[in-house]
Amino acid sequence: MTFNSYNKTDVVTHVYEQLKDKILVGEWKPKSKLPSEWELANMFNVSRVSVRSAIQKLRDIGLVVTFQGKGSFVSQNVNRFGLNDFGIIMHLSQKEFLDMMVFRETIEFKCLELAAEKATDADFEEIEQALEKMEQSTNNYREYSEADYQFHLAVVKTSKNKLFYDTFLLLKDAYYYYLEELNRVIGVTEESKHSHYQILTALKSRDAMKAKKILSEAMQRNIEIMTNHGEWKLKE
Repeated sequence: MTFNSYNKTDVVTHVYEQLKDKILVGEWKPKSKLPSEWELANMFNVSRVSVRSAIQKLRDIGLVVTFQGKGSFVSQNVNRFGLNDFGIIMHLSQKEFLDMMVFRETIEFKCLELAAEKATDADFEEIEQALEKMEQSTNNYREYSEADYQFHLAVVKTSKNKLFYDTFLLLKDAYYYYLEELNRVIGVTEESKHSHYQILTALKSRDAMKAKKILSEAMQRNIEIMTNHGEWKLKE
């Protein structure tokens, strides 16, 4: 059994694609047990978090089932699927996704500037609490997404601009859904967590330019993953 290992920012997608292909071409038969998370992490030279996210994506599309204490197994109905049946489908259109990026570049970037200037120790503590919740929720993309939203809300709150904060609260449903789709489709990655820690570190150093650069690069990385591996929801 051979795998390609990767040292890229979209490792979850690559692990997911390789596992999916092994199943669909029949190398792993229906009802057969997948290697353990530890074994797969070693095979791919990636973290167990990345493997766990890839397996979650396989569960979401019905290719594997997981039993507590027993591991993950190939679905007994796998033979009804074909190699071309699956893409990484984002339940947002490309325009909806890009609109949210423009919103973030307009509002969040300014909030990062203000936060770098105005943040207090109490503000940093609130941001750190959201980061801790993200760390604790890596096995559940929905809980991770909620903590992700709380992280960005805490940054906006730290800007001390009531209009920005109220706007962010008003748009919570749309913003949260955007984050949830990102974390469902791309997976909860080490790069995602690391980027958030880097943003906090930059804010503590009062370096707004670096914080904005980190966020911009993370958003661009998401676009590249979707462009290379994903599918957008069709316009309605």
